[in-house]
Amino acid sequence: MPFSLSAVLRPLSRAVTYTRWLHLLIASVAGMLTGFLYNEPFFAGGWLTWLWMAVLPLPLLVLAALIPVVRRVEGLQAQLLLTPGPHGLEARAASGIATTPSGSWSDRGRTAVWLLLRLEVGVALSALTAQLPLLAGAFAMAAAGRPTHLKGLPAIEAPHWWYGLLAPLPLVLLAAVAVGAGSLTAAAARLLLGPSAAERLTELEARTERMLEHNRLAQELHDAIGHALTVTVLQAGAARTAGSPEFTERALAAIEDTGREALADLERALRLLREDAPDPAGRPALTDTERLLESARAAGADLRAELSGPLERLPGPVSREGYRMVQEALTNVLRHAGPVPVSVRIAADADALELEVRNPLPATSPAPGSAHRGRGLRGIRERAALLGGEAETGPDGGEWRVRARLPLRQLGPVRRKRAGQALR
Repeated sequence: MPFSLSAVLRPLSRAVTYTRWLHLLIASVAGMLTGFLYNEPFFAGGWLTWLWMAVLPLPLLVLAALIPVVRRVEGLQAQLLLTPGPHGLEARAASGIATTPSGSWSDRGRTAVWLLLRLEVGVALSALTAQLPLLAGAFAMAAAGRPTHLKGLPAIEAPHWWYGLLAPLPLVLLAAVAVGAGSLTAAAARLLLGPSAAERLTELEARTERMLEHNRLAQELHDAIGHALTVTVLQAGAARTAGSPEFTERALAAIEDTGREALADLERALRLLREDAPDPAGRPALTDTERLLESARAAGADLRAELSGPLERLPGPVSREGYRMVQEALTNVLRHAGPVPVSVRIAADADALELEVRNPLPATSPAPGSAHRGRGLRGIRERAALLGGEAETGPDGGEWRVRARLPLRQLGPVRRKRAGQALR
C-alpha cells in the first residue's frame, strides 16, 4: 500500500483525538492531588515526581471502585470524551460503554482495573506531554547556538545547527503516542466498562418487549381502524343508494360514532408511540360489546347475539382481547361477505370464555380468511395463543365460523400479570 501523508495526519484533524487526550490527562489529576497531600517536595520536578503520581493513588482508586456509582461516572465520562458525538439512547448503546452503577463484584473488579489502567496511561501521557515539548524547545535552542540546561532533561553544552533536525521528532512522537493511547484506551473502556452479561440479558429482554409492543400495536391498529373503515364504507354506500332521508340520517350518525371511536383508538396508539401509554383499563372490553354489535347492525348486518355469564368479572387482558377478537371477526364478515345474517355467541363461566361468530359463506367471493385475507384471522389466533387458549377459523356446515376458547382457571395470578404486561 503506498504511503499517504494525508492518512497519517488525518487523526490529528479529528476532535476525538484531543478529547481522548484530555480524558487521559484528567486521570493524572488524582496523582497530583495525592502527591501534594503525601509528599511535601512532590512538585520539585524530575521523573521521580511522575513515578509518585503513578503509585500513590493506587490504594485509593481500588477503594473508589467499590462504590457502585463510580462505574456510572466513569462510563459517562468515557462516553463523552472517548466516543464524542450525539449521545441519544441508540448512540449510547452503540458505544459499548455502560453508564449504570456496579451491580456485582465482577463489575467492581473491572472498574478497579479500568481506574488503575487509566491512571498509569494518563500519568505516562501527561509526563510525555510536559517533557517532549520542552525537549523540542531545547533542540531548537541548541540549533540557534544556545546551550540548554532544562531541569529533567539532559544538558546540551555544545549547541550545533544539526539539533534543528531533531527538534520536530519529540512532537511527532508525542502526537503518535497520544493517538495510539487514545485508541487503546477507548478499546479498553469497551472491555472494562462495557455491559455485563446480566446487563446484556436485561437489554435483550427490553428490546424483545419493545418488539412485542410494536407488534401488538400494529394488530391493535389493524383491528380498530380496519373495523371503522369497513363500517364507514358500507354505511356510506348504503346511504347513497337508499334514497331515504331517514336512512341517510341514521347512516351519517353511525359513521360519526364509528369515526369518533376510531379517533379514540388512534389517539391511544399515538400515545403509546410517544411512550405515554394510557391505562389499559381505558381500552374497550367485552362489557362494551353492545356498542360493537350496534355498529355492525348499523352497517347492515342482520345480527343475532347471545351473551351469557359474568363478563364484567373477566380478567382485564382476557376481556380486552376478547373484544378485539369479536371486532375482527365482525369486520371480516362485513368486508368479505357483506350485510348477511350473523350470529355472535359470547359465553363466560368459571372455567373459560368462549367466543363464536358465524355467517353464511359467500356464493361467489372468496371466504374470509383465504390466503390473501388471513392477517386478521391470524391475529385472532395469536391473541388466543398468548392467553393460553386456542382459536379456530374456517368453513363449518355451509357457514364461516370463528371460534375461540380462552381458559380462565389455568390463567393464574402470575400468568395473568405477564399476559397483561404483554397485551398493554
